[in-house]
Amino acid sequence: MAYRRDDIERVRDATDLVELVGEVTKVRRSGRSVMAVCPFHQEKTPSMSIDPARGLYHCFGCGRGGDLFQFVQESQALDFSDAVELLARRSGITLHRDPDAAKRRDRRQVLVDATDKAVEFYCDRLKSGSDAGSARSYLRSRGYESDVVERFKIGFSPENGDALIGHLKRAKVPEEVAVTAGLAIRARSGRVFDRFRGRVMFPIFDVRGDAVGFGARVLDGDGPKYLNSPETPIYHKSRLLYGLDWAKSDIVRQGAAVVVEGYTDVIALHLAGKPLAVATCGTALGEEHLDLLRRFTERVILMFDSDEAGAGASVRGFERSVPGDLDLRVAELPEGKDPADVVAGGDVAAITKAIDESIPLLQFRIERELSGFDLSEPEARGRAVRAAAEFVGQHPDSVTRHEYAVFVARRTGVDLDVVTEAMGGRRAVYRDPPREPVPERPRPLTGAEKAERELLRLLLANDPGVRDLDVTGLFTRPDHQAAFELIAPAIGALTPGEPPDLGSLLGDDDSEVAIMLRGIAFLDHDAPEAEEVVRKVQAEALDGRIDELERLVESAAAESKDYSSAYAELIALQRERRERQEP
Repeated sequence: MAYRRDDIERVRDATDLVELVGEVTKVRRSGRSVMAVCPFHQEKTPSMSIDPARGLYHCFGCGRGGDLFQFVQESQALDFSDAVELLARRSGITLHRDPDAAKRRDRRQVLVDATDKAVEFYCDRLKSGSDAGSARSYLRSRGYESDVVERFKIGFSPENGDALIGHLKRAKVPEEVAVTAGLAIRARSGRVFDRFRGRVMFPIFDVRGDAVGFGARVLDGDGPKYLNSPETPIYHKSRLLYGLDWAKSDIVRQGAAVVVEGYTDVIALHLAGKPLAVATCGTALGEEHLDLLRRFTERVILMFDSDEAGAGASVRGFERSVPGDLDLRVAELPEGKDPADVVAGGDVAAITKAIDESIPLLQFRIERELSGFDLSEPEARGRAVRAAAEFVGQHPDSVTRHEYAVFVARRTGVDLDVVTEAMGGRRAVYRDPPREPVPERPRPLTGAEKAERELLRLLLANDPGVRDLDVTGLFTRPDHQAAFELIAPAIGALTPGEPPDLGSLLGDDDSEVAIMLRGIAFLDHDAPEAEEVVRKVQAEALDGRIDELERLVESAAAESKDYSSAYAELIALQRERRERQEP
Protein backbone atom coordinates (compact mmCIF):
# COMPACT_ATOMS: atom_id res chain seq x y z
CA MET A 1 0.00 0.00 0.00
CA ALA A 2 1.55 3.29 -1.06
CA TYR A 3 -0.41 5.41 1.44
CA ARG A 4 -1.55 5.10 5.02
CA ARG A 5 -4.88 3.37 5.46
CA ASP A 6 -6.38 6.25 7.46
CA ASP A 7 -5.56 8.67 4.62
CA ILE A 8 -7.24 6.39 2.10
CA GLU A 9 -10.37 6.19 4.24
CA ARG A 10 -10.43 10.00 4.57
CA VAL A 11 -10.35 10.23 0.77
CA ARG A 12 -13.17 7.67 0.55
CA ASP A 13 -15.33 9.59 3.03
CA ALA A 14 -14.70 12.91 1.24
CA THR A 15 -15.65 11.66 -2.24
CA ASP A 16 -19.19 11.59 -3.62
CA LEU A 17 -19.28 8.59 -5.98
CA VAL A 18 -22.34 9.89 -7.86
CA GLU A 19 -20.61 13.20 -8.55
CA LEU A 20 -17.44 11.34 -9.56
CA VAL A 21 -19.26 9.11 -12.05
CA GLY A 22 -21.11 12.17 -13.37
CA GLU A 23 -17.82 13.69 -14.46
CA VAL A 24 -17.24 10.99 -17.06
CA THR A 25 -20.71 9.77 -18.05
CA LYS A 26 -24.41 10.56 -17.81
CA VAL A 27 -26.09 9.94 -14.46
CA ARG A 28 -29.83 9.73 -13.86
CA ARG A 29 -31.56 9.86 -10.48
CA SER A 30 -34.96 8.33 -9.89
CA GLY A 31 -36.02 8.52 -6.26
CA ARG A 32 -33.40 6.69 -4.22
CA SER A 33 -32.08 4.89 -7.29
CA VAL A 34 -29.07 6.26 -9.16
CA MET A 35 -28.31 4.83 -12.60
CA ALA A 36 -25.63 5.78 -15.13
CA VAL A 37 -24.69 5.00 -18.70
CA CYS A 38 -21.78 2.60 -18.26
CA PRO A 39 -18.54 4.12 -19.61
CA PHE A 40 -16.93 0.68 -19.93
CA HIS A 41 -19.08 -0.64 -22.77
CA GLN A 42 -21.26 0.90 -25.47
CA GLU A 43 -24.89 1.29 -24.45
CA LYS A 44 -27.74 3.76 -24.70
CA THR A 45 -29.86 2.72 -21.70
CA PRO A 46 -28.27 3.18 -18.25
CA SER A 47 -27.33 -0.17 -16.74
CA MET A 48 -24.81 0.93 -14.10
CA SER A 49 -26.29 1.11 -10.62
CA ILE A 50 -24.65 3.38 -8.04
CA ASP A 51 -25.05 3.00 -4.28
CA PRO A 52 -24.04 6.40 -2.82
CA ALA A 53 -24.32 5.25 0.80
CA ARG A 54 -21.85 2.41 0.41
CA GLY A 55 -19.77 4.06 -2.31
CA LEU A 56 -20.20 1.13 -4.72
CA TYR A 57 -21.20 0.74 -8.37
CA HIS A 58 -22.12 -2.24 -10.51
CA CYS A 59 -22.99 -2.53 -14.20
CA PHE A 60 -25.58 -5.19 -14.95
CA GLY A 61 -24.60 -5.02 -18.62
CA CYS A 62 -20.88 -5.80 -18.58
CA GLY A 63 -20.40 -6.86 -14.95
CA ARG A 64 -17.87 -4.17 -14.06
CA GLY A 65 -18.14 -2.89 -10.51
CA GLY A 66 -16.33 -1.86 -7.38
CA ASP A 67 -15.74 1.15 -5.18
CA LEU A 68 -14.79 4.71 -6.07
CA PHE A 69 -11.09 3.87 -6.35
CA GLN A 70 -11.84 1.03 -8.76
CA PHE A 71 -14.01 3.37 -10.83
CA VAL A 72 -11.16 5.86 -11.19
CA GLN A 73 -8.69 3.08 -12.00
CA GLU A 74 -10.85 1.70 -14.80
CA SER A 75 -12.17 4.98 -16.21
CA GLN A 76 -8.85 6.81 -16.08
CA ALA A 77 -6.43 3.90 -16.76
CA LEU A 78 -4.62 4.37 -13.44
CA ASP A 79 -3.24 2.05 -10.83
CA PHE A 80 -4.57 2.13 -7.26
CA SER A 81 -2.00 4.60 -5.91
CA ASP A 82 -2.60 7.03 -8.78
CA ALA A 83 -6.35 6.80 -8.20
CA VAL A 84 -5.88 7.65 -4.52
CA GLU A 85 -3.66 10.61 -5.47
CA LEU A 86 -6.16 11.95 -7.99
CA LEU A 87 -9.07 11.77 -5.54
CA ALA A 88 -6.95 13.24 -2.74
CA ARG A 89 -6.09 16.27 -4.91
CA ARG A 90 -9.75 16.56 -5.83
CA SER A 91 -10.75 16.62 -2.14
CA GLY A 92 -7.82 18.72 -0.89
CA ILE A 93 -6.50 15.94 1.33
CA THR A 94 -2.79 15.58 2.06
CA LEU A 95 -1.50 12.04 1.73
CA HIS A 96 1.34 10.46 3.67
CA ARG A 97 3.36 7.76 1.96
CA ASP A 98 4.60 4.63 3.64
CA PRO A 99 8.43 4.88 3.85
CA ASP A 100 9.03 1.89 1.57
CA ALA A 101 6.42 2.92 -1.00
CA ALA A 102 7.97 6.39 -1.33
CA LYS A 103 10.94 4.78 -3.10
CA ARG A 104 8.76 3.37 -5.87
CA ARG A 105 7.25 5.52 -8.62
CA ASP A 106 4.89 4.41 -11.29
CA ARG A 107 6.41 4.65 -14.78
CA ARG A 108 3.45 6.58 -16.11
CA GLN A 109 3.63 9.13 -13.32
CA VAL A 110 7.34 9.66 -13.99
CA LEU A 111 6.54 10.60 -17.60
CA VAL A 112 3.64 12.83 -16.56
CA ASP A 113 5.84 14.58 -13.99
CA ALA A 114 8.50 15.27 -16.64
CA THR A 115 5.85 16.65 -19.00
CA ASP A 116 4.48 18.82 -16.19
CA LYS A 117 7.95 20.29 -15.69
CA ALA A 118 8.15 21.01 -19.42
CA VAL A 119 4.77 22.79 -19.27
CA GLU A 120 6.03 25.01 -16.45
CA PHE A 121 9.32 25.69 -18.23
CA TYR A 122 7.69 26.69 -21.52
CA CYS A 123 5.07 28.82 -19.77
CA ASP A 124 7.70 30.68 -17.72
CA ARG A 125 9.83 31.20 -20.83
CA LEU A 126 6.89 32.75 -22.68
CA LYS A 127 6.19 35.16 -19.85
CA SER A 128 9.73 36.36 -19.22
CA GLY A 129 12.12 35.09 -21.90
CA SER A 130 13.87 37.76 -23.98
CA ASP A 131 13.67 35.38 -26.96
CA ALA A 132 9.89 34.97 -26.64
CA GLY A 133 8.95 38.43 -27.90
CA SER A 134 7.57 37.21 -31.23
CA ALA A 135 5.52 34.54 -29.44
CA ARG A 136 4.03 37.13 -27.09
CA SER A 137 3.21 39.39 -30.06
CA TYR A 138 1.51 36.51 -31.88
CA LEU A 139 -0.63 35.66 -28.86
CA ARG A 140 -1.56 39.29 -28.25
CA SER A 141 -2.65 39.53 -31.89
CA ARG A 142 -5.14 36.78 -31.14
CA GLY A 143 -6.36 38.58 -28.02
CA TYR A 144 -4.57 36.31 -25.54
CA GLU A 145 -3.42 38.32 -22.55
CA SER A 146 -1.59 36.97 -19.52
CA ASP A 147 -4.74 35.57 -17.91
CA VAL A 148 -5.44 33.46 -20.99
CA VAL A 149 -1.83 32.26 -21.15
CA GLU A 150 -2.02 31.21 -17.52
CA ARG A 151 -5.43 29.55 -17.85
CA PHE A 152 -4.44 27.38 -20.81
CA LYS A 153 -0.76 27.03 -19.82
CA ILE A 154 0.47 28.30 -23.19
CA GLY A 155 4.26 28.48 -23.52
CA PHE A 156 7.24 29.04 -25.79
CA SER A 157 10.04 26.63 -26.69
CA PRO A 158 13.41 28.41 -27.15
CA GLU A 159 15.44 28.07 -30.34
CA ASN A 160 18.35 26.84 -28.23
CA GLY A 161 18.51 23.09 -28.83
CA ASP A 162 19.12 22.03 -25.24
CA ALA A 163 17.24 24.64 -23.16
CA LEU A 164 14.55 22.25 -21.96
CA ILE A 165 16.83 19.25 -21.59
CA GLY A 166 19.17 21.36 -19.46
CA HIS A 167 16.27 22.46 -17.28
CA LEU A 168 15.10 18.87 -16.85
CA LYS A 169 18.61 17.71 -15.93
CA ARG A 170 18.73 20.34 -13.20
CA ALA A 171 15.37 19.03 -12.02
CA LYS A 172 16.88 15.50 -11.78
CA VAL A 173 14.87 14.17 -14.74
CA PRO A 174 16.96 11.51 -16.55
CA GLU A 175 17.59 12.00 -20.26
CA GLU A 176 15.92 8.68 -21.04
CA VAL A 177 12.72 9.84 -19.35
CA ALA A 178 12.70 13.04 -21.43
CA VAL A 179 13.16 10.99 -24.62
CA THR A 180 10.47 8.47 -23.67
CA ALA A 181 8.03 11.28 -22.84
CA GLY A 182 8.56 12.77 -26.32
CA LEU A 183 10.21 15.93 -24.97
CA ALA A 184 13.63 15.25 -26.43
CA ILE A 185 15.32 13.38 -29.28
CA ARG A 186 18.46 11.27 -29.10
CA ALA A 187 20.72 11.72 -32.14
CA ARG A 188 22.78 8.90 -33.63
CA SER A 189 25.79 10.42 -31.93
CA GLY A 190 24.07 9.82 -28.58
CA ARG A 191 23.51 13.52 -27.91
CA VAL A 192 20.06 14.46 -26.60
CA PHE A 193 18.39 17.71 -27.68
CA ASP A 194 14.97 19.37 -27.40
CA ARG A 195 12.24 18.12 -29.73
CA PHE A 196 10.45 21.49 -29.90
CA ARG A 197 12.30 24.71 -30.75
CA GLY A 198 11.10 28.22 -31.58
CA ARG A 199 7.40 27.38 -31.29
CA VAL A 200 4.33 28.47 -29.35
CA MET A 201 3.49 25.53 -27.11
CA PHE A 202 -0.03 24.31 -26.38
CA PRO A 203 0.12 21.61 -23.68
CA ILE A 204 -2.24 18.68 -24.19
CA PHE A 205 -3.92 17.15 -21.16
CA ASP A 206 -5.75 13.85 -21.00
CA VAL A 207 -9.31 13.50 -19.74
CA ARG A 208 -8.17 13.40 -16.09
CA GLY A 209 -6.07 16.55 -16.43
CA ASP A 210 -2.56 15.07 -16.66
CA ALA A 211 -0.14 16.77 -19.08
CA VAL A 212 0.78 14.14 -21.68
CA GLY A 213 2.11 16.04 -24.71
CA PHE A 214 2.20 19.22 -26.78
CA GLY A 215 0.94 20.82 -29.93
CA ALA A 216 3.60 23.30 -31.11
CA ARG A 217 2.97 26.13 -33.61
CA VAL A 218 5.88 27.47 -35.61
CA LEU A 219 6.38 31.24 -35.66
CA ASP A 220 9.08 31.73 -38.26
CA GLY A 221 11.29 29.56 -40.44
CA ASP A 222 10.82 26.18 -42.03
CA GLY A 223 8.97 23.12 -40.84
CA PRO A 224 5.32 22.15 -40.46
CA LYS A 225 2.95 24.78 -39.09
CA TYR A 226 2.03 22.49 -36.22
CA LEU A 227 4.22 19.79 -34.70
CA ASN A 228 2.72 17.38 -32.21
CA SER A 229 4.28 15.09 -29.65
CA PRO A 230 5.11 11.61 -30.97
CA GLU A 231 3.28 8.53 -29.75
CA THR A 232 4.51 7.72 -26.25
CA PRO A 233 3.34 5.53 -23.35
CA ILE A 234 1.19 8.49 -22.19
CA TYR A 235 0.37 10.23 -25.51
CA HIS A 236 -1.91 8.45 -28.00
CA LYS A 237 -3.35 10.99 -30.44
CA SER A 238 -6.14 8.68 -31.62
CA ARG A 239 -7.48 8.60 -28.05
CA LEU A 240 -6.92 12.23 -27.05
CA LEU A 241 -9.05 15.34 -27.52
CA TYR A 242 -7.54 18.71 -26.72
CA GLY A 243 -9.72 20.58 -24.22
CA LEU A 244 -11.81 17.61 -23.08
CA ASP A 245 -10.51 17.88 -19.52
CA TRP A 246 -11.82 21.47 -19.37
CA ALA A 247 -15.04 20.81 -21.27
CA LYS A 248 -16.27 17.43 -20.01
CA SER A 249 -18.48 18.72 -17.17
CA ASP A 250 -20.19 21.30 -19.40
CA ILE A 251 -20.60 18.73 -22.17
CA VAL A 252 -22.47 16.45 -19.75
CA ARG A 253 -24.60 19.31 -18.40
CA GLN A 254 -25.47 20.78 -21.80
CA GLY A 255 -25.72 17.47 -23.64
CA ALA A 256 -23.45 18.35 -26.57
CA ALA A 257 -19.79 18.49 -27.58
CA VAL A 258 -18.40 20.77 -30.30
CA VAL A 259 -15.42 19.46 -32.28
CA VAL A 260 -13.27 22.16 -33.91
CA GLU A 261 -10.07 21.93 -35.94
CA GLY A 262 -7.40 23.70 -33.92
CA TYR A 263 -6.18 24.51 -30.44
CA THR A 264 -6.87 28.24 -30.88
CA ASP A 265 -10.44 27.39 -31.94
CA VAL A 266 -10.94 25.47 -28.69
CA ILE A 267 -9.56 28.35 -26.64
CA ALA A 268 -11.69 30.87 -28.55
CA LEU A 269 -14.93 29.03 -27.84
CA HIS A 270 -14.05 28.60 -24.17
CA LEU A 271 -13.31 32.33 -23.88
CA ALA A 272 -16.58 33.12 -25.68
CA GLY A 273 -18.60 31.29 -23.02
CA LYS A 274 -19.02 28.08 -25.06
CA PRO A 275 -16.90 25.63 -23.01
CA LEU A 276 -18.00 22.66 -25.08
CA ALA A 277 -15.16 22.70 -27.60
CA VAL A 278 -12.55 20.01 -28.17
CA ALA A 279 -10.11 19.31 -31.00
CA THR A 280 -8.13 16.36 -32.26
CA CYS A 281 -4.38 16.41 -31.81
CA GLY A 282 -2.92 16.46 -35.30
CA THR A 283 -5.12 13.72 -36.74
CA ALA A 284 -8.55 13.34 -38.33
CA LEU A 285 -11.55 12.71 -36.10
CA GLY A 286 -11.95 8.96 -35.84
CA GLU A 287 -13.99 6.25 -34.18
CA GLU A 288 -11.83 6.18 -31.04
CA HIS A 289 -12.43 9.90 -30.56
CA LEU A 290 -16.16 9.32 -30.91
CA ASP A 291 -15.94 6.44 -28.42
CA LEU A 292 -14.36 8.88 -25.98
CA LEU A 293 -17.10 11.47 -26.52
CA ARG A 294 -19.81 8.81 -26.13
CA ARG A 295 -18.98 8.69 -22.44
CA PHE A 296 -20.26 12.23 -22.03
CA THR A 297 -22.92 12.93 -24.67
CA GLU A 298 -24.89 11.52 -27.59
CA ARG A 299 -24.72 14.78 -29.60
CA VAL A 300 -21.45 15.70 -31.31
CA ILE A 301 -21.32 18.86 -33.45
CA LEU A 302 -18.52 19.32 -35.99
CA MET A 303 -17.70 23.01 -36.39
CA PHE A 304 -15.26 23.98 -39.14
CA ASP A 305 -14.96 26.90 -41.50
CA SER A 306 -17.11 26.64 -44.60
CA ASP A 307 -14.39 26.62 -47.26
CA GLU A 308 -13.56 23.46 -49.16
CA ALA A 309 -10.88 22.31 -46.72
CA GLY A 310 -13.05 22.88 -43.68
CA ALA A 311 -16.13 21.25 -45.17
CA GLY A 312 -14.03 18.30 -46.32
CA ALA A 313 -12.74 17.84 -42.79
CA SER A 314 -16.32 17.45 -41.62
CA VAL A 315 -16.76 14.22 -43.54
CA ARG A 316 -13.20 12.89 -43.63
CA GLY A 317 -12.99 9.51 -41.95
CA PHE A 318 -16.70 8.71 -42.28
CA GLU A 319 -16.93 7.78 -45.96
CA ARG A 320 -17.69 4.15 -45.15
CA SER A 321 -19.63 4.45 -41.93
CA VAL A 322 -22.31 6.53 -40.31
CA PRO A 323 -22.25 6.30 -36.49
CA GLY A 324 -25.89 5.37 -35.92
CA ASP A 325 -25.83 5.68 -32.12
CA LEU A 326 -24.61 9.29 -32.16
CA ASP A 327 -26.40 12.44 -33.21
CA LEU A 328 -23.44 13.57 -35.33
CA ARG A 329 -24.03 17.05 -36.74
CA VAL A 330 -22.30 19.84 -38.68
CA ALA A 331 -22.35 23.53 -37.74
CA GLU A 332 -21.44 25.87 -40.59
CA LEU A 333 -19.74 29.22 -40.00
CA PRO A 334 -19.58 32.28 -42.28
CA GLU A 335 -17.54 31.50 -45.37
CA GLY A 336 -13.78 31.74 -45.00
CA LYS A 337 -13.83 32.04 -41.20
CA ASP A 338 -12.84 29.55 -38.56
CA PRO A 339 -14.22 29.66 -34.98
CA ALA A 340 -11.22 31.64 -33.69
CA ASP A 341 -11.73 34.28 -36.42
CA VAL A 342 -15.42 34.61 -35.62
CA VAL A 343 -14.82 35.02 -31.89
CA ALA A 344 -11.93 37.44 -32.46
CA GLY A 345 -14.31 39.55 -34.57
CA GLY A 346 -16.70 39.76 -31.64
CA ASP A 347 -19.47 37.81 -33.36
CA VAL A 348 -20.17 35.28 -30.61
CA ALA A 349 -23.80 35.23 -31.74
CA ALA A 350 -22.68 33.55 -34.98
CA ILE A 351 -21.17 30.71 -32.95
CA THR A 352 -24.40 30.24 -31.00
CA LYS A 353 -26.43 30.38 -34.20
CA ALA A 354 -24.23 27.80 -35.92
CA ILE A 355 -24.58 25.40 -32.98
CA ASP A 356 -28.35 25.88 -32.72
CA GLU A 357 -28.83 25.45 -36.49
CA SER A 358 -26.45 22.51 -36.92
CA ILE A 359 -27.70 19.80 -39.25
CA PRO A 360 -27.14 16.02 -39.30
CA LEU A 361 -23.88 14.93 -40.88
CA LEU A 362 -25.62 12.82 -43.53
CA GLN A 363 -27.84 15.73 -44.55
CA PHE A 364 -24.76 17.95 -44.80
CA ARG A 365 -22.99 15.41 -47.00
CA ILE A 366 -26.01 15.05 -49.29
CA GLU A 367 -26.48 18.80 -49.67
CA ARG A 368 -22.79 19.26 -50.42
CA GLU A 369 -22.99 16.58 -53.10
CA LEU A 370 -26.16 17.97 -54.66
CA SER A 371 -24.71 21.49 -54.77
CA GLY A 372 -22.24 20.28 -57.39
CA PHE A 373 -24.97 19.53 -59.95
CA ASP A 374 -27.19 21.74 -62.08
CA LEU A 375 -30.53 20.34 -60.97
CA SER A 376 -32.33 22.09 -63.84
CA GLU A 377 -30.83 19.53 -66.27
CA PRO A 378 -32.32 16.00 -66.45
CA GLU A 379 -29.00 14.19 -66.81
CA ALA A 380 -27.47 16.20 -63.97
CA ARG A 381 -30.42 15.27 -61.76
CA GLY A 382 -29.81 11.62 -62.54
CA ARG A 383 -26.14 11.88 -61.60
CA ALA A 384 -27.08 13.82 -58.46
CA VAL A 385 -29.53 11.14 -57.33
CA ARG A 386 -26.98 8.36 -57.90
CA ALA A 387 -24.32 10.33 -56.01
CA ALA A 388 -26.66 11.01 -53.07
CA ALA A 389 -27.66 7.34 -53.02
CA GLU A 390 -24.08 6.44 -52.11
CA PHE A 391 -24.42 8.35 -48.85
CA VAL A 392 -28.01 7.41 -48.04
CA GLY A 393 -27.35 3.72 -48.63
CA GLN A 394 -24.65 3.70 -45.95
CA HIS A 395 -26.98 4.50 -43.06
CA PRO A 396 -27.65 1.43 -40.87
CA ASP A 397 -31.29 2.33 -40.10
CA SER A 398 -33.95 1.55 -42.73
CA VAL A 399 -36.35 4.25 -41.50
CA THR A 400 -33.63 6.89 -41.73
CA ARG A 401 -32.72 5.69 -45.23
CA HIS A 402 -36.35 6.12 -46.29
CA GLU A 403 -36.57 9.64 -44.83
CA TYR A 404 -33.41 10.70 -46.66
CA ALA A 405 -34.73 9.19 -49.86
CA VAL A 406 -37.76 11.49 -49.44
CA PHE A 407 -35.38 14.39 -48.78
CA VAL A 408 -33.38 13.69 -51.99
CA ALA A 409 -36.60 13.32 -54.00
CA ARG A 410 -37.81 16.74 -52.85
CA ARG A 411 -34.45 18.44 -53.43
CA THR A 412 -33.99 17.02 -56.92
CA GLY A 413 -37.61 16.81 -58.12
CA VAL A 414 -37.17 13.12 -58.95
CA ASP A 415 -39.95 10.68 -58.01
CA LEU A 416 -39.46 8.91 -54.68
CA ASP A 417 -39.76 5.47 -56.29
CA VAL A 418 -36.91 6.30 -58.66
CA VAL A 419 -34.72 7.58 -55.80
CA THR A 420 -35.53 4.48 -53.74
CA GLU A 421 -34.65 2.24 -56.68
CA ALA A 422 -31.31 4.05 -57.15
CA MET A 423 -30.61 3.75 -53.45
CA GLY A 424 -31.52 0.06 -53.53
CA GLY A 425 -29.02 -0.52 -56.30
CA ARG A 426 -26.33 1.06 -54.18
CA ARG A 427 -27.25 -1.16 -51.24
CA ALA A 428 -25.58 -4.07 -53.01
CA VAL A 429 -22.29 -2.18 -52.78
CA TYR A 430 -22.79 -0.24 -49.54
CA ARG A 431 -24.13 -2.86 -47.20
CA ASP A 432 -25.25 -2.30 -43.67
CA PRO A 433 -22.29 -2.35 -41.30
CA PRO A 434 -21.95 -5.79 -39.72
CA ARG A 435 -23.89 -6.16 -36.53
CA GLU A 436 -21.95 -6.83 -33.38
CA PRO A 437 -22.42 -10.43 -32.28
CA VAL A 438 -25.11 -10.74 -29.62
CA PRO A 439 -23.44 -11.98 -26.45
CA GLU A 440 -24.55 -15.41 -25.35
CA ARG A 441 -27.18 -15.15 -22.64
CA PRO A 442 -26.07 -16.68 -19.35
CA ARG A 443 -27.72 -19.93 -18.29
CA PRO A 444 -30.64 -19.28 -15.91
CA LEU A 445 -29.84 -20.09 -12.29
CA THR A 446 -31.30 -23.27 -10.86
CA GLY A 447 -33.37 -23.18 -7.69
CA ALA A 448 -30.37 -24.35 -5.68
CA GLU A 449 -28.12 -21.67 -7.15
CA LYS A 450 -30.69 -18.96 -6.44
CA ALA A 451 -30.93 -20.10 -2.83
CA GLU A 452 -27.13 -20.06 -2.48
CA ARG A 453 -27.03 -16.52 -3.89
CA GLU A 454 -29.60 -15.43 -1.28
CA LEU A 455 -27.44 -16.98 1.43
CA LEU A 456 -24.39 -15.09 0.13
CA ARG A 457 -26.46 -11.92 0.18
CA LEU A 458 -27.31 -12.46 3.85
CA LEU A 459 -23.64 -13.07 4.58
CA LEU A 460 -22.68 -9.84 2.79
CA ALA A 461 -25.16 -7.98 4.98
CA ASN A 462 -23.75 -9.79 8.05
CA ASP A 463 -27.34 -10.69 8.92
CA PRO A 464 -27.55 -11.54 12.65
CA GLY A 465 -29.77 -14.55 11.88
CA VAL A 466 -27.18 -16.22 9.66
CA ARG A 467 -24.41 -15.69 12.20
CA ASP A 468 -26.01 -18.30 14.50
CA LEU A 469 -26.21 -20.95 11.76
CA ASP A 470 -23.51 -23.29 10.49
CA VAL A 471 -23.46 -22.82 6.71
CA THR A 472 -20.10 -24.50 6.13
CA GLY A 473 -20.28 -27.00 3.28
CA LEU A 474 -23.67 -25.83 1.99
CA PHE A 475 -22.40 -24.27 -1.22
CA THR A 476 -22.36 -26.61 -4.20
CA ARG A 477 -20.98 -24.26 -6.86
CA PRO A 478 -17.20 -23.64 -6.70
CA ASP A 479 -17.63 -19.87 -7.20
CA HIS A 480 -20.21 -19.72 -4.40
CA GLN A 481 -17.85 -21.62 -2.11
CA ALA A 482 -14.99 -19.27 -3.06
CA ALA A 483 -17.20 -16.27 -2.28
CA PHE A 484 -18.12 -17.77 1.10
CA GLU A 485 -14.44 -18.34 1.93
CA LEU A 486 -13.78 -14.68 1.09
CA ILE A 487 -16.68 -13.27 3.11
CA ALA A 488 -16.57 -15.48 6.21
CA PRO A 489 -13.28 -14.17 7.72
CA ALA A 490 -14.32 -10.55 7.08
CA ILE A 491 -17.66 -10.77 8.89
CA GLY A 492 -16.12 -12.89 11.65
CA ALA A 493 -14.25 -9.81 12.88
CA LEU A 494 -17.38 -7.61 12.84
CA THR A 495 -20.36 -7.29 15.16
CA PRO A 496 -23.58 -8.87 13.83
CA GLY A 497 -25.44 -6.52 11.51
CA GLU A 498 -22.31 -4.56 10.56
CA PRO A 499 -21.69 -5.23 6.85
CA PRO A 500 -18.09 -5.58 5.62
CA ASP A 501 -16.57 -2.85 3.44
CA LEU A 502 -16.93 -4.54 0.07
CA GLY A 503 -14.66 -1.97 -1.62
CA SER A 504 -11.79 -2.78 0.73
CA LEU A 505 -12.60 -6.48 0.69
CA LEU A 506 -12.48 -6.84 -3.10
CA GLY A 507 -10.11 -3.98 -3.99
CA ASP A 508 -9.34 -4.07 -7.72
CA ASP A 509 -10.26 -7.75 -8.03
CA ASP A 510 -12.08 -8.26 -11.35
CA SER A 511 -12.49 -12.03 -11.10
CA GLU A 512 -15.85 -13.69 -11.75
CA VAL A 513 -16.32 -14.18 -8.01
CA ALA A 514 -15.75 -10.46 -7.30
CA ILE A 515 -18.11 -9.44 -10.12
CA MET A 516 -20.75 -11.82 -8.76
CA LEU A 517 -20.45 -10.43 -5.22
CA ARG A 518 -20.79 -6.83 -6.43
CA GLY A 519 -23.93 -7.80 -8.32
CA ILE A 520 -25.40 -9.58 -5.27
CA ALA A 521 -24.71 -6.51 -3.14
CA PHE A 522 -26.94 -4.43 -5.42
CA LEU A 523 -30.02 -6.70 -5.18
CA ASP A 524 -32.79 -4.59 -3.66
CA HIS A 525 -35.68 -7.02 -3.05
CA ASP A 526 -36.51 -8.03 0.50
CA ALA A 527 -34.40 -10.93 1.74
CA PRO A 528 -36.12 -13.93 3.41
CA GLU A 529 -35.33 -15.02 6.96
CA ALA A 530 -31.93 -16.65 7.40
CA GLU A 531 -33.33 -19.99 8.64
CA GLU A 532 -35.71 -20.17 5.66
CA VAL A 533 -32.84 -19.53 3.22
CA VAL A 534 -30.62 -22.16 4.85
CA ARG A 535 -33.47 -24.71 4.77
CA LYS A 536 -34.00 -23.90 1.10
CA VAL A 537 -30.28 -24.34 0.32
CA GLN A 538 -30.18 -27.65 2.20
CA ALA A 539 -33.35 -28.92 0.49
CA GLU A 540 -32.14 -27.91 -2.97
CA ALA A 541 -28.74 -29.51 -2.34
CA LEU A 542 -30.47 -32.68 -1.17
CA ASP A 543 -32.71 -32.79 -4.25
CA GLY A 544 -29.72 -32.20 -6.50
CA ARG A 545 -27.72 -35.01 -4.95
CA ILE A 546 -30.68 -37.40 -5.17
CA ASP A 547 -31.14 -36.61 -8.88
CA GLU A 548 -27.43 -37.19 -9.44
CA LEU A 549 -27.51 -40.55 -7.63
CA GLU A 550 -30.64 -41.68 -9.49
CA ARG A 551 -28.87 -41.07 -12.81
CA LEU A 552 -25.80 -42.93 -11.56
CA VAL A 553 -27.87 -45.93 -10.38
CA GLU A 554 -29.67 -46.11 -13.71
CA SER A 555 -26.45 -46.14 -15.71
CA ALA A 556 -24.26 -48.37 -13.49
CA ALA A 557 -24.14 -52.15 -13.70
CA ALA A 558 -26.12 -53.78 -10.88
CA GLU A 559 -23.17 -55.87 -9.72
CA SER A 560 -20.64 -53.01 -9.69
CA LYS A 561 -19.20 -51.36 -6.60
CA ASP A 562 -20.40 -47.94 -7.82
CA TYR A 563 -23.97 -49.20 -8.01
CA SER A 564 -23.93 -50.56 -4.46
CA SER A 565 -22.52 -47.43 -2.82
CA ALA A 566 -24.69 -45.08 -4.88
CA TYR A 567 -27.83 -47.09 -4.19
CA ALA A 568 -27.14 -47.13 -0.43
CA GLU A 569 -26.59 -43.37 -0.36
CA LEU A 570 -29.69 -42.80 -2.49
CA ILE A 571 -31.92 -44.77 -0.09
CA ALA A 572 -30.53 -42.83 2.88
CA LEU A 573 -31.05 -39.44 1.23
CA GLN A 574 -34.56 -40.27 0.07
CA ARG A 575 -35.40 -41.18 3.67
CA GLU A 576 -33.89 -37.88 4.88
CA ARG A 577 -35.99 -35.95 2.36
CA ARG A 578 -39.21 -37.65 3.51
CA GLU A 579 -38.39 -36.81 7.11
CA ARG A 580 -37.78 -33.16 6.21
CA GLN A 581 -41.13 -32.97 4.43
CA GLU A 582 -43.09 -34.51 7.30
CA PRO A 583 -44.95 -31.96 9.45
